[in-house]
Formats: sequence, C-alpha cells, structure tokens
Amino acid sequence: MNIISKNKKRVVLPSRPEPPTVDQILEDIDRAGPNDPVFSILELTGQDQSQSSVSEVDLKFQQCRRYLELNEQLQEARSRLLHQREQLKLAGEQLDRDVAKVNSQPL
Repeated sequence: MNIISKNKKRVVLPSRPEPPTVDQILEDIDRAGPNDPVFSILELTGQDQSQSSVSEVDLKFQQCRRYLELNEQLQEARSRLLHQREQLKLAGEQLDRDVAKVNSQPL
C-alpha cells in the first residue's frame, strides 16, 4: 500500500482570491439598498425571532448608512479644505511678492 500512495499525483489547487479591500466593502455597502436580499433574508429567517430584533437590525443598518454618509461628507470637506489651503498659500505668496515690490520702489 505504500507504493500506491507514493504514486498518487498531487492536485494543485488554485490560489485563494485576495480578500476585498475596505474601499471595496464600503462601496458594496453603499450601493446596497434597504431592500437588498442580504437584509431581507434576515426577515425571512427571523420568523421565530421577535420583531424587536428585526427592528434592531434595521437600526444597525441605518446607523451604518449614516456613518458612511458622514464619512463621505468628511472626505469631501477635507478635499475642499485642502484646495482652499492651497489657494490661500498661493495668495500669501502673491501678497509677499507685491509687498516686496512696493518696498523696493523709491519714495
């Protein structure tokens, strides 16, 4: 029996796919609506559960959605602030040049 086991070929399995990134997960959650099958299956399987647990799931879902909305708003605000900061920096440099130009003019 030892000879038979040595003659077996090893099957090479395909490698596992990479897990999704956080951005991919957030994008997927963002696109999911309240009537998404993943969330509606909870109602179908929860027939023997109390109604409060279903509303608890809805509450958690709404909290997650709100978190994602706020996170997106924060990212947009950050982008706007970075742009405004750059504009202020350029305006400050222009002001410095103008002040130097005025100071270098004869009286």
